Amino acid sequence: MAEHTTKPQFHTTQNNTNQPAEFDPASITRPDDALLTYFLIVSAFTLIAFPFVFLPLYFKYKTLRYEFDHEGISMRWGLLWRQEINLTYRRIQDIHVTRGIIQRYLGLSSLSIQTASGSAGAEMTIVGIKNPEILRDFLYQKMRGADSNEPIPLADDPKTQSPATSENDQPSTDEALSLLREIRDELHTLHQTQSSNGGQSNA
Repeated sequence: MAEHTTKPQFHTTQNNTNQPAEFDPASITRPDDALLTYFLIVSAFTLIAFPFVFLPLYFKYKTLRYEFDHEGISMRWGLLWRQEINLTYRRIQDIHVTRGIIQRYLGLSSLSIQTASGSAGAEMTIVGIKNPEILRDFLYQKMRGADSNEPIPLADDPKTQSPATSENDQPSTDEALSLLREIRDELHTLHQTQSSNGGQSNA
């Protein structure tokens, strides 16, 4: 009786799991869900003023929308009083990534975009995003143009990271005092951001 043997067959497929997916800025349409937790924590430290601070932030979180197209960025929010900021890529002059203590804990970041308008503050602040370096590099590409030979800063390049965004940043020894100062600064920043955005919208 003849003995038949079957050789095992191996199917080879190309593995693309190690290839990074192409970044699509159009996928960023609203802030991350953790932003609501951030607003809640910051508002809680205002004690009796909690409802007056949290409610405007809550409605901003629920209505905040981002839109990226081939010309620029659109940011809009508001329920009764709608506010909107439109910014073209060619107007961008500088981009800053900031992470406070609470933001780092929640994995969030803010991306501040400055223009040559002469204003001391940021023209637009994209809040509630994760992995902001990818978006920052995309905006640098759009700002400098596809035909530019100027190198684009990489997210892992320590030369392009500010002290506030360095992964080696550690809270000071006195964490309680540092946290209180951070909350104070973030409340002040939120107030300035709301005031500046409101003034720009009315203009």
